[in-house]
Amino acid sequence: RLYGMSTAAAQKRAAELIDMLELEGAADRKTGTYSGGQKRRLDIGLGLVHGPKLLFLDEPTTGLDPQSRARVWDEVRRMHDRGTTVFLTTHYLDEADALCDRVAIIDYGKIVAEGTPEELKRAIAGDVVTFSVAGEQRRALDLIQGEPFVREARLENGSVHLYVDRGEQAMPAILRLLDGANLQLLTVELHRPSLDDVFLRQTGRSLRESPA
Repeated sequence: RLYGMSTAAAQKRAAELIDMLELEGAADRKTGTYSGGQKRRLDIGLGLVHGPKLLFLDEPTTGLDPQSRARVWDEVRRMHDRGTTVFLTTHYLDEADALCDRVAIIDYGKIVAEGTPEELKRAIAGDVVTFSVAGEQRRALDLIQGEPFVREARLENGSVHLYVDRGEQAMPAILRLLDGANLQLLTVELHRPSLDDVFLRQTGRSLRESPA
């Protein structure tokens, strides 16, 4: 009644959300007996029940298991397809990449970057190489950051992050430099820029290092 829904429509929608959020076993229990994860899913369901035209979701999948998280993603996509405008805040950058038409990165209350996910990622030219060596990350950074193929280099979470023009060509040169300096390579990864890389580039730290 609060949302102007008929009893039949409300019951049908409630059944859909109970199934989507996997609350079947808790539907007939008092909410005071719910676990933290169940309460989180119930909060999401209450926001979705009336199919609003404008919806604000604040960290909607925090604390959910991967399957429940995927179901919430699917429902958000369906609402978008039906014309609902969704404002989503999230610390999961893969979630922002998958769901959002436009993304704003906020650092200490200020918008530092804004655009579509693809626009933000394209702003980081080239590829990203991430590697770690045995105990001498700073020496590895100092060794490589002056090379002509390196656009930018930094240490983050115990690894060296390099922004390079052509990753497939830079990798052999990086390996030769590390080997020539007797630095033992532990891990290495080459990938296209992600929203994680955009956040790191814009704020100087990863989202994991950001204040809650």
